Amino acid sequence: MIFCLEGILWLFRFILGACIFSFLNAAALRLPKGESIARGRSHCPHCGKTLTVWELIPCASYLALGRRCRGCKAPIPKRYFLAECTGGLALVCCSARFGFGSWGLISLGGLLAFAYLCLLFLIALIDLDTRIIWDRFQIGIGLLGIAALRLFPEHPLKDRLIGMVIVSLPMLVLALLVEGAFGGGDIKLMAASGFLLGWKSIVTAMFFGLLAGGSMALLLMAGKKLGRRDQMAFGPYLALGLSVALFFGDPIANWYLSIL
Repeated sequence: MIFCLEGILWLFRFILGACIFSFLNAAALRLPKGESIARGRSHCPHCGKTLTVWELIPCASYLALGRRCRGCKAPIPKRYFLAECTGGLALVCCSARFGFGSWGLISLGGLLAFAYLCLLFLIALIDLDTRIIWDRFQIGIGLLGIAALRLFPEHPLKDRLIGMVIVSLPMLVLALLVEGAFGGGDIKLMAASGFLLGWKSIVTAMFFGLLAGGSMALLLMAGKKLGRRDQMAFGPYLALGLSVALFFGDPIANWYLSIL
């Protein structure tokens, strides 16, 4: 009986995370167009059909509908399904990594981590679509960093201040020397995240971000979808690296330093 209740609680976490990221995915599509995220019901992007409650069940509706709109039969973009799965896994992982707290659902530390993942998710999608990272997201990350001073005291203020500059400052210098090396949004993202995560995790995040972004660039060039002088949105790969560092940044950095 206890295992059954525990399983239901984990399923609830997944569904809740999927619902939140589903909303964020819609917000990422609407905000750059100047559309309201508070008004207007969800609808098919092809025929405009208003979606019913049964067509909005995270993950399940996409599969039940055969990945097509029930009205016009147009394919539903995979982005919707992937966003919902990502959100579900994000909340589950934050609960498992940072604890459940007195709420039984997720601790305050886990809630802060999930909020950070929400911001990274918005940054990745909007940068992918528009090549712009809005300052409001950096401000949000900075506020989370202030809250983390109390929730994660293992990272003192000095550690966080070093984290602000250890990656972002070299990025700024490189951007000044090489045109198009990094965008201002990328630099500010790493500065704000460095204050939140600390210097070890932000260095780890940059490593994985460069690894992911560089690998994708090579694949696109090999497929002749990207030229040597073309630029690509780097925010999604930084967001991926930052997400990895949120969970494993310090252990990875400590392991690497121990073998030097």
